[in-house]
Amino acid sequence: MKSSVNEIRARFDADVDRFSNLETGQAAAIDSTLCMNLVSSAAVATGDPISRVLDIGCGAGNYTISLLRSLAQRTGQTPELTCTLLDLSRPMLDRARQRVETETSGAVITIQSDVRDYEPEDGSFDVIMAAAVFHHLRDDQEWDAVFTRLHAALRPGGWFWIVDLIDHQLPAVHELMRGRYADYLDAVVGPDFRVKAFDYIEAEDTPRPLIWQIDRLRMAGFEQVEVLHVNTVWAAWGSQRPDTL
Repeated sequence: MKSSVNEIRARFDADVDRFSNLETGQAAAIDSTLCMNLVSSAAVATGDPISRVLDIGCGAGNYTISLLRSLAQRTGQTPELTCTLLDLSRPMLDRARQRVETETSGAVITIQSDVRDYEPEDGSFDVIMAAAVFHHLRDDQEWDAVFTRLHAALRPGGWFWIVDLIDHQLPAVHELMRGRYADYLDAVVGPDFRVKAFDYIEAEDTPRPLIWQIDRLRMAGFEQVEVLHVNTVWAAWGSQRPDTL
């Protein structure tokens, strides 16, 4: 049995500081800051106009802040975006609101919810981001329901950007990549944390292969797909809702 939503929420409630460093990102994720910068830059490059952003599993707000700073650098002024922050953890949301409000002159909305329970109105957002969230989904029906709902939540032409832990289809490749991830954790955060990280994966996570997820996105109605980065068991990619009603 995997951990319950309440058990996962309790872990994140007690871990806010680890998700609050924009310079290092989430150290347990390979190329964390690179993926964050790629997503924010790609969202700005493809998303014009951007006025409404949804950050799923926002943590302490790093991805939204990175997006706002990318937009500010491009326009030369403080962005006026409505930022909707969604997370299981109220302490994460409180920290995210505090940090994001300093980066935008627009509204900052926080919603404490599991993404599986979240039902936004159709066409509510220009950009949706989700970092290290979907590996908590379980069966195929959950993945399909979430992707379909988020497809509808985007305006036509809007982009959905994902950074996440991924699996691999071939057992031999799965073992190879998990071994390389273990080596990374040993080198960057140490053997003790590596043990904890793999315990978390065993207890909480059900990641799926990148190609499988792209196929599921297309089944949900997304068309254009851009893969920004892949390194062993972490990847960054995006999909666009077709620019038609």
